[in-house]
Amino acid sequence: MRPQPPRPDADALVIGGGPNGLAAAITLARAGRRVVLYERAARVGGGLRTEPLTLPGFLHDVCSSVYPLGAASPFLRSIDLAARGARWVEPPIAYAHPLDGADAVWASRSISDTAAALGDDRQAYRRLFEPIVASWQPFLDDILGPPRFPRRPALFASFGIDAIRSAASVAHSRFSGARARALFAGAAAHAVLPLDRAPSASVALVLGAMAHAVGWPFVAGGADRLADALADELTSLGGDIKTGAEIHSLTDNAIAGAASDAIVLCDLTPRQLLALADVRLTGAFRRLLEGYRYGPGVFKVDWALSEAIPWRAAVCRQAGTVHVGGTFAEVAESESAPWRGVAPDRPFVLVTQPTVCDPGRAPAGRHVAWGYCHVPNGSTVDMTARIEAQVERFAPGFQDVILARHTAGPAELERRNPNLVGGDIGGGAMTLGQFFTRPTWRTYRTTARNVFLCSSSTPPGGGVHGMCGYHAARTALRQI
Repeated sequence: MRPQPPRPDADALVIGGGPNGLAAAITLARAGRRVVLYERAARVGGGLRTEPLTLPGFLHDVCSSVYPLGAASPFLRSIDLAARGARWVEPPIAYAHPLDGADAVWASRSISDTAAALGDDRQAYRRLFEPIVASWQPFLDDILGPPRFPRRPALFASFGIDAIRSAASVAHSRFSGARARALFAGAAAHAVLPLDRAPSASVALVLGAMAHAVGWPFVAGGADRLADALADELTSLGGDIKTGAEIHSLTDNAIAGAASDAIVLCDLTPRQLLALADVRLTGAFRRLLEGYRYGPGVFKVDWALSEAIPWRAAVCRQAGTVHVGGTFAEVAESESAPWRGVAPDRPFVLVTQPTVCDPGRAPAGRHVAWGYCHVPNGSTVDMTARIEAQVERFAPGFQDVILARHTAGPAELERRNPNLVGGDIGGGAMTLGQFFTRPTWRTYRTTARNVFLCSSSTPPGGGVHGMCGYHAARTALRQI
């Protein structure tokens, strides 16, 4: 059945109902706009989905699961999430990094406790992270702010000197020992960049500071609770949501009833924007979008478990996230391989364990977890055995507690969500050039009349925080 057109007075349209599309729609509705949001899937949320992928009673986050950026987000903090059914739950340890034997390093809310496990690098760790955490709110305002000159240039400059470097450069100049370097490598690998390439250090610095400032929480009950809360906020403001409504052009019958001068915000990556049949883009801007580069994809395995993962290092059993990959050199090799077109033999595996702090996601005494690794964009290699071998390396007996598994490679991830081009979950490669010049870095405006881009392909980039949508909507309201 074709979706019904919007009411004739709709003066703001949002295409795509991921976190940024929802944030854009809410921001427009708060400003008094009559908003209609279109989502091709059966429900809104984009990567905010929770499904029984393996066995009945086991709830798995289909894509995103851990939300330091969500807990920090000024936009999300503007909503009473708890009143709308979404609540953060935080594990005792934000992230852990097992080493060979029964050893591990970790990050918790306490910088002192985190540093104490790093031996001779304890003071170096404190010198690196304490200034960021001490000035967290103004620092966050610049990190998650719109494209602009930093409001506190002195503070930002002290961070920026290290942030524009590679993780390898920072880890080897700041730390003398293997333990601190491994901890830094695990956080840096979230950049999905070779660790010897700038600005991979920036991600380690931001995520490491967030572990101390806001934690690395989950959403109680599953990621879709956050999507539902945002949808509830939008409809409470009078916004309309139309699901099962895939928009192929800006003159599609589904949106033809909107006002002729309606604002259109697109929670789409450049490839999907270009696919809109009638979007009128100038040649130069079209070429900019056509040249946009996507990064490596991911291969993900969800597990239903008879018991918790039997990590050798006990601290890993308290961590919501476990970075599995060994030494800095091993992680670096794994993260460079996809950029060479190679699926790594011993992949760095990012493991999440929601039931550490949210036991209701599995039957009593059971657990859920997932792990993913980075692979070449669009890779068809089945990484299941390699991922599980890496976990088994640090958790002997892991294979024995697996009740069922569900796998998803790049093609499956893109089928579920076309914004995940080739399995790229970050909205585009975070190379140094694209870090500073996402496609609409100037104003979020495209060269088509009243059309704006608001996806994670725009500043401040990937992650569940809604700030791309918020800033794009604010820009549209000022310029229309």
